[in-house]
Amino acid sequence: MRSPRIILSWALVLGSGLPLLGVWLAGKPVAAYLKFPPTTQFLAHEPFSRPVFIGLAVVIVGMLAPFVMRAFRTTQSDVQATADPQYVSPSTFHERQVPTFPFPWWGWLGMLGTLGMWFLAWTRLEWMQSFQAHTFAPLWLGYIVLVNALTYRRTGHCMLLHRPRYFLSLFPLSAGFWWFFEYLNRFVQNWHYVGGGEFSAWEYLVRATLPFSTVLPAVLGTAECLTAWPRCSAGLDRFVTIEFNNRMTWGWALLMGSAVGLFSLGLWPDYLFWLMWVAPLLLIMSLQLIRDEPTIFSNTAHGDWRSLWAAALAALICGWFWEMWNFYSLARWEYAVPFVQRFKLFEMPLLGYAGYLPFGLECLAVADLCLSRKFSGGVAYYRAVEWATDLAQRKPTVAER
Repeated sequence: MRSPRIILSWALVLGSGLPLLGVWLAGKPVAAYLKFPPTTQFLAHEPFSRPVFIGLAVVIVGMLAPFVMRAFRTTQSDVQATADPQYVSPSTFHERQVPTFPFPWWGWLGMLGTLGMWFLAWTRLEWMQSFQAHTFAPLWLGYIVLVNALTYRRTGHCMLLHRPRYFLSLFPLSAGFWWFFEYLNRFVQNWHYVGGGEFSAWEYLVRATLPFSTVLPAVLGTAECLTAWPRCSAGLDRFVTIEFNNRMTWGWALLMGSAVGLFSLGLWPDYLFWLMWVAPLLLIMSLQLIRDEPTIFSNTAHGDWRSLWAAALAALICGWFWEMWNFYSLARWEYAVPFVQRFKLFEMPLLGYAGYLPFGLECLAVADLCLSRKFSGGVAYYRAVEWATDLAQRKPTVAER
């Protein structure tokens, strides 16, 4: 069996079994956590706590501040020099630009589809009643096409056109990926769905799987789009270095930590709910380190955080649209997050948006593990670098002179 399959198999076994073991040892009814379709009637949450809210806010801001300040302090000249090895300072010559390409016709269709489905999702037109609860997937399909078109306009390449097998494979992988988080949500009960009607188990499975399948294409498509603009990750190609010198030791340490976290999720869900966004990533990384496989953090040994930052920022951007489009939709989700359930932006408590950052890394890790050893977003970035170099080295035409 190939190593990625071994890692994925162990990650699924440990990720699904350990929280259930914690529930069983706590003396809670295990059957309630396995009921399908899922319910949200067996877990009461802790009320809002100002000290917890402030403490978490300080931790989140403290972790993000170095990245934001690094990007903010990196000058445009530094960004251009990174994207173009032949760059000449604007004081002696005009700033060379990465060439752009025509916006494709199918990108206009994606834009019109997104705007049209957005309108239909937020209205209650009589003729739309039978379809009103099913606007999520078409809306996000339009978004996915649109971000691929934006990437194409910037670089002339995008995963939709130039990596179609990878692109299409993201949809079934995404469905299984998000079902795993739906399973973890059984233990923390941080969100539940309303407005979709009553369904049998089979109907719920089919109707939920289609929108779940758009998660990875949306996040990774957005990440690829962001890498086409070097300014988005300015300075993060030479940032803090993290190197796992003793990979086996680090692997077992992370494995034990993630295993304890997932196990404890079933015991103390209100206090450890945030681990559902961190522990799966650490679990995958630990197994990769133990088997001496590369991880999504491998490039940080050289100080390169660009792909990680793009994935995290992409998930945050998608999170904004998820929450905004969800707000007035008929079939939607609502949140109940312990200790921080205040200061909502749409339905999501403000601090809840921080969960999208590690979620973006999990999207990257799962796609890298299951589909490719090379992150597709990097293709857009490095292709742009190649074209910038070619442009710099190309001799000017008579017209340009």
